[in-house]
Amino acid sequence: MKYNTLLAFILLINLQLVSAQGSLPQSFFDGKSVVFISTDPSARPKMTWKEVADSVHNSLVKAGADPVAYFELEKIALSEAVQADYAKIFQQRLVKNIVLVTRQKNQMSIHVAPFSEDGQIIPSIALFGISGADIEEVTNQFKSIGENQPSKNLLVLDVPAFLTIGSTESSSSQKFLAKNPLNLNVFKLGIPIEGSSAATGLLSYFRYDRYGKSSEIIMAEQAAQKAGIEQVLKQEYPYQIEWLTEPKSVEELIRDRVQFLLVKVEGREADLMKSMGLEPKTDESSSRIVVKYYIKLLVREELYIGPEWDADPDWRVALDSFLKNLKK
Repeated sequence: MKYNTLLAFILLINLQLVSAQGSLPQSFFDGKSVVFISTDPSARPKMTWKEVADSVHNSLVKAGADPVAYFELEKIALSEAVQADYAKIFQQRLVKNIVLVTRQKNQMSIHVAPFSEDGQIIPSIALFGISGADIEEVTNQFKSIGENQPSKNLLVLDVPAFLTIGSTESSSSQKFLAKNPLNLNVFKLGIPIEGSSAATGLLSYFRYDRYGKSSEIIMAEQAAQKAGIEQVLKQEYPYQIEWLTEPKSVEELIRDRVQFLLVKVEGREADLMKSMGLEPKTDESSSRIVVKYYIKLLVREELYIGPEWDADPDWRVALDSFLKNLKK
């Protein structure tokens, strides 16, 4: 018994070291959690996101959590509008925590965040988390968290619940307009740099194809992204722009004559189309990961996706096509 207690203590210390950027929220042991799963389809053995959820549920419960619902991360992180819809539902159902499970080819990770209670879902990417080589290693480590931690979550589900929100609870598809905005020549177009404090999409950091990138790689990608965007804009966008690298309120942006934002979203093509109120593709290309740009009108929160579908796996092609379609 003493040996097991000592082993658990050492393990907890190691967990703290691995997750030095964040701490486990106390609400984890006294509040509902929702779980987002992102799994690499090329990881072996091959598992769907629901099968991954089945594999981690018991360890989350033994760790002291109350996981009330499981979702595929890619579908939640599609856009600001989709995240906002889910955030409202989570607020209504008194969710306190977000658990992020990321399965990659050679690594498995579990992170925990307090629910931010807004459309960003999580407050930052500096979260309590553990990583290991596979599901068995990570789940064994994670469930040991509860050995010396009393939990007030007692009436928990024996099996994972897979929930969706109904059309009456969702407003995201109604906000997207398949046309171009007016007055782009009058007001500035704000352009958040992806990964900056002005950009949304913190959830996307925990996608299987993004998690674990170093700060140097992220900074290099941001620099390349800005240079690439500038090049495309010079050729296709004749109006004023403003780079956004720090957070500003809507009031501050409008005061600075920024009434439009260029928004980039990324996800499976069929999911993106459905979330934007369009009939999704059904061919093989529907499952490919693509980039789509749209413009958000701040004063009315209208989202303009353009008159033609122009998503593409290459963000440069997607941006170039979107800007060309703005002229139609």
